[in-house]
Amino acid sequence: MENKLIKQISIFAENKAGRLEKITGKLKSANINIRAFTIAEAGDFGVMRMVVDKPEQAHNVLHDAGFTVSETDVLGIEMSDSPGGLHEISTVLGSSDINVDYAYAFAMATQKALLIIRVDNVNNAIEVMENNDIKLISMEEVKQI
Repeated sequence: MENKLIKQISIFAENKAGRLEKITGKLKSANINIRAFTIAEAGDFGVMRMVVDKPEQAHNVLHDAGFTVSETDVLGIEMSDSPGGLHEISTVLGSSDINVDYAYAFAMATQKALLIIRVDNVNNAIEVMENNDIKLISMEEVKQI
């Protein structure tokens, strides 16, 4: 199951001009590639969640720059980039009583999309996805996207 988990970096930062530039500048200087990200606003602070090609290094670089950083295990699910692609995945998860805490997605050039999800029971979600022939993306595959 370990190879089906993706390490996500979460950064808690002040919601003010220049923060995104500082974060992305630190990652650029360390030659770390952001593969997917989302920003959620929470008043005076924001949470930036991202999947990068070198999560441990990203964690260290951002922590050393003074940011509050955490790592979370998430799943990367390949889905069809067509109407109903997300519905297919959400139906499988919902019918198996797997709660999605949050999600973000992006389209790839292959007529596929990648859905990043954090769920309440990651091991159960992996089993359910595999039993329903839904492809999970490994950390190694993330580096190649």
